[in-house]
Amino acid sequence: MGFLDRFLKTPSWGVHPEDHKRPAADVALRIFPTPERIFMPLNQHVGGMARPIVMVGQKVLKGQLIAEAQGNISAPIHASASGTISAIGEVTAPHPSGLPFKAITIDSDGADRWIDTDPLVDPFSAAPEEITKRTAAAGVVGLGGATFPAAPKFALGKRLKVKTLIVNGGECEPYLSSDDRVMRDFPEMVIDGARLVMHAIGATEALVGIEDNKPEAIAAMRKAAAAFPEVKIRPLPALYPMGSDRQLIKVLTGIEVPSDARAAETGVLVHNVSTCAAVHKAIRLGQPLVERIITINGGAIANPGNLFAPLGTMIGDLFAFVGLKEAPSRLILGGPMMGTPLLHDRIPIVKGASGILAFNAVEAHVPDAGPCIRCGSCTKACPMGLLPLEMAARIKVGDLEGAEAYALQDCISCGCCAYVCPSHIPLVQYFSHAKGELTAAERTKLRTDATKRLAEAKAARIERENREKAEAAARRKAEREAAKAAAATPATTEKQGVSA
Repeated sequence: MGFLDRFLKTPSWGVHPEDHKRPAADVALRIFPTPERIFMPLNQHVGGMARPIVMVGQKVLKGQLIAEAQGNISAPIHASASGTISAIGEVTAPHPSGLPFKAITIDSDGADRWIDTDPLVDPFSAAPEEITKRTAAAGVVGLGGATFPAAPKFALGKRLKVKTLIVNGGECEPYLSSDDRVMRDFPEMVIDGARLVMHAIGATEALVGIEDNKPEAIAAMRKAAAAFPEVKIRPLPALYPMGSDRQLIKVLTGIEVPSDARAAETGVLVHNVSTCAAVHKAIRLGQPLVERIITINGGAIANPGNLFAPLGTMIGDLFAFVGLKEAPSRLILGGPMMGTPLLHDRIPIVKGASGILAFNAVEAHVPDAGPCIRCGSCTKACPMGLLPLEMAARIKVGDLEGAEAYALQDCISCGCCAYVCPSHIPLVQYFSHAKGELTAAERTKLRTDATKRLAEAKAARIERENREKAEAAARRKAEREAAKAAAATPATTEKQGVSA
């Protein structure tokens, strides 16, 4: 019996929330028409914010570069509609704070005219570096939610000689089905994209992990991969958080990634199925990442489903398209377990937006928290093998270092512990708060240490300068005395000669 077979029989972590994926997952994919106005945020990825290279009043085409990457970890931004740049200013960020961030506003001309594209005719005969270069230029980032630029991961995988590519089709978050639709509707794109990633990093096999609550996606992907034995479709049990990188790697390969290591250091690289489809479009079609499939779901939605929509579309426009049964009691970007709460719907969708959830009052209800009964349910559910109750107990009394000693930083904020807690304790909020406080303390310490080093360096410089000044003054004094002595010597000799 293989490792995967043993796991399927005896899962030892995670939770089984109701998936709430249907009927949204089974509704045919709908094309969202280009809105009159697009708001393209400059920070849609991990790393440095993109720098605008267009001016207000400038005409642009769909797919045209409008903001270039800054630094090694960054990604460019392209126009998701043809039209006119009407503003470069601030819009509300997709973040619980509701703070603004910079975006480029495009007034659409309704024509959706594309730039002239430059597809790679025979990518598998091209150098791996060419795939990486074009992927970077297309602004492709992780579309599973992490939004880490894809090209640096390719380069890392190539450098570390990664042999196994894992394609993440788990989509374990409840309500979401955008990856499901990508695999159902565009399986050939996903498989070809995975093979292109393999070529870029030098991998010899690809393992596509798909939860078994997506039988249609599994069938479509198996058909698309039939001609490529190096690409293997691997059904997985529907278990949250199966889509987390480390858990997926452990299940599919048996490799446990150390807490202080990156997956690539163990010979494995993980990319999302939607990311692979984006790589296909970047290489085969020459199209940058300017649109994506996004799930619109929740009890407040009249016609839930998946939309193929331009990036930069306001969430409110998407709601108007699918219809609302009632005013949402809660909005979430992403899934309910790890998603980001939103203050309102006047926020544009970004590259990492896999779904928008509009909960009704019943779905949004959060029970009052009670005292911990030390049942241990949180410990059993934790996919990282942590002790949430011990960490929470220390955080409550302000002992952040004590919580850190229980490997707080290894927490992936999946929410399994809070989900199974019979006392409804908001454990994830405790851990997020503590990690934020520890990060702030570390930054303060770094600033203090830096200030101390600067002060010490300044004191050492002043001491050195004073010492050099003293030495110079001593030299000048010695030189003056020597000159004075030398000047007095001839007069003394002459006087002695007269006396003789």
